[in-house]
Amino acid sequence: MALRISSYNEPILRETGKQIELFDDELAELCDQMVETMCKNEGIGLAAQQIGRALMLCVIDVPQSRDHSFSFTLDGKSPPAELIMPMAIINPTVELLPSAETTYEEGCLSFPGINGSVVRPDKVRVSFQDENGDPHEMECNGLLGRCVQHEVDHLNGVLFIDRMEKESLEIVEGRIRKLKKQTQKFLKKQN
Repeated sequence: MALRISSYNEPILRETGKQIELFDDELAELCDQMVETMCKNEGIGLAAQQIGRALMLCVIDVPQSRDHSFSFTLDGKSPPAELIMPMAIINPTVELLPSAETTYEEGCLSFPGINGSVVRPDKVRVSFQDENGDPHEMECNGLLGRCVQHEVDHLNGVLFIDRMEKESLEIVEGRIRKLKKQTQKFLKKQN
């Protein structure tokens, strides 16, 4: 079952997620629903805040392609990406590794149709648990590293517009204001 995606200006998007302690069937089902929602909306990542839950949980599914190559190791091994994705990342801790900063035009399912240039370090290490509670460590770069940083930002209440380059933000400010007003109208109807 696909879930509703929260839009910019919903307070949940600014909430820091709670650590997950119970790894049960309900959590596994939530992960499956989040993956379905992400895929249905043609995303490569989705955080719990984006489906109305303040939890330290995100899902990612970054395809390898000529245009978007990346490298990674998971627990010291390099399996094919299609064997590990989509994947749930629970209770993550991100460490920025020495690497060049890269600029990429990011988008976000909570900001439909709004993209902008964001500068991020290229390489990260993320320590996390999977949906069974098993610990993992992944080092990654390229689009996968960027996706991990974007989604973990969500888990901490940080949005990509907070990191967007000033010139890019100025270009999309009008669309952001329009989305903010649409969200305010939606929230008033819900109350």
